[in-house]
Amino acid sequence: MTELQEVQITEERPLLPGQTPEMAKEAELAARILLDRGQTHSVETPYGSVTFTVYGTPKPKRPAILTYHDVGLNYKSCFQPLFQSGDMQEIIQNFVRVHVNAPGMEEGAPVYPVGYQYPSLDQLADTIPCILQYLNFSSIIGVGVGAGAYILSRYALNHQDTVEGLVLINIDPNAKGWMDWAAHKLTGLTSSIPEMILGHLFSQEELSGNSELIQKYRNIITHAPNIENIELYWNSYNNRRDLNFERGGDITLKCPVMLVVECNSKLDPTQTSFLKMADSGGQPQLTQPGKLTEAFKYFLQGMGYMASSCMTRLSRSRTASLTSAASIDGSRSRTRTLSQSSESGTLPSGTPGHTMEVSC
Repeated sequence: MTELQEVQITEERPLLPGQTPEMAKEAELAARILLDRGQTHSVETPYGSVTFTVYGTPKPKRPAILTYHDVGLNYKSCFQPLFQSGDMQEIIQNFVRVHVNAPGMEEGAPVYPVGYQYPSLDQLADTIPCILQYLNFSSIIGVGVGAGAYILSRYALNHQDTVEGLVLINIDPNAKGWMDWAAHKLTGLTSSIPEMILGHLFSQEELSGNSELIQKYRNIITHAPNIENIELYWNSYNNRRDLNFERGGDITLKCPVMLVVECNSKLDPTQTSFLKMADSGGQPQLTQPGKLTEAFKYFLQGMGYMASSCMTRLSRSRTASLTSAASIDGSRSRTRTLSQSSESGTLPSGTPGHTMEVSC
């Protein structure tokens, strides 16, 4: 029998007319640099133009990671520390990313005229299908903070078949009650818009500590050239409707979710595992990007992605979920407990109703 020999076949891309191999290499390098920097697009929606930036290329049979930022921030100031961290590189190599800016929040955005009707959070959620249609993306894993977490939740409730998972940080799914409105009005009499937004983003303890991070973001928000636009987004957030989540009811998120503990009372405890992040502050993607990344990796593994990923920071805890819930009191403590739905897979060696404590 004739011995079979292994032949290495390499793909050769045809050169364009007049293009030398050196020119082709330079063009390929330029394309890679462009992908690393991201490609910014704008799409017209029923509620105005929306700007977003795409990093990487779509991966076969994998959703895009789509982020939505909080009030007072844009995609860069909200997510750049997280996605530029060394621990995150393994994730971004496996997924294309879409970073959405709320209207008027992108760098260099013109200030809206007086009387401009800014979209509600529900309407902002309705702009996401326009983005996905423009990119021809069929499904996403959403990552949202604050107002952005609300927007992605609303989108997921309306478009369940296109959302494979959600990471919701610092979400408040409830509309403001009368007491909340009274407190907000009284605060508005003595505090500026930047100070109120900072109080939303960070805990009082963090603000009193006045760390370099707090000074940086106070400067960003106070001197924002589009502060009028930011106030419009802030007003939409404060006028949000109740998401009406119900434990065991018809209105609930069907996809796997990693979220903050405030929503725990609305979730089925038999289908959730808790991930406790200590000392993470109000914006863990800024203060503890490494810890949050490891949590995200576990979350993706539970969904069936990145099975070979190496975990280095997470240690399992057998603390009951009731203990972790009790540790969060009404003083707006920003030590967050994140929850992961085990509907599509459980955390390694974990059981529903238990915490997984993140430690360095």
